Amino acid sequence: MFELITNEPIIEIKDVSFRYERENVLEHIQLAVPKGAFLGLVGPNGSGKSTLLKLILGLLKPQHGDIFLFGQPQQKFKEWDRIGFVSQKANSFNSGFPATVYEVVASGLTSKIGLFRFIGNDKRNEIMRAIESVGMEQFANRNIGELSGGQQQRVFIARAIVSKPDILILDEPTVGVDAKNVKSFYDMLEKLNKELGITLILVTHDVGTITNKVTHVACLNKHLHYHDAAEEFEKLSPEDLSSIYQHDVHVLSHDHGSH
Repeated sequence: MFELITNEPIIEIKDVSFRYERENVLEHIQLAVPKGAFLGLVGPNGSGKSTLLKLILGLLKPQHGDIFLFGQPQQKFKEWDRIGFVSQKANSFNSGFPATVYEVVASGLTSKIGLFRFIGNDKRNEIMRAIESVGMEQFANRNIGELSGGQQQRVFIARAIVSKPDILILDEPTVGVDAKNVKSFYDMLEKLNKELGITLILVTHDVGTITNKVTHVACLNKHLHYHDAAEEFEKLSPEDLSSIYQHDVHVLSHDHGSH
């Protein structure tokens, strides 16, 4: 069980700004993600959340400021297999793709073992452990196109964690997940954080739903308006949240004692 959150920042964003042509998207962002944290990144549409993820993943370069990964300047960082990423794939996945759950998860090891290389017993065990960690072991031999959107997202998460990354970044992973399955989906993410010790960054619109799962919240709307413990986020007034989101926001209260 990994419940220790250290003071060691695993990601540091220092005074980062970014613009597309004439539009400022992010301005002077200061953010540190400690090792072991489960960070919920929230904010309205167009607030810069996806842009911030692309900056962290090295897909975009900041026009001002610096990003550090595992203590290294991002431009010198080479160990990208330490960072897993899951996008909104379930919303647009080709249901006719001819691969089983096992094969999709196994493809997450391609960068480590190479394409078309023989998979030994140790790697087979790692693949099955990843599948089990997201609760999909009974579907290991099922074609992924036969699964629901929520089940597919679980498989993509297993694919991302099979190579044992230190950080897992998820961009609105509940898009395409039935409302009745969202809670169990977040329970699964909380388990990955606590039991596997993976640092999680979750971009979501489910402000109220996540506050009893995440350890920290960062609220973004061009500027970083809030970054602190989840318990403190729950204490924000509706007026505070509305000023951040620039429209009315209602947050459900949750009991943190249920952890």
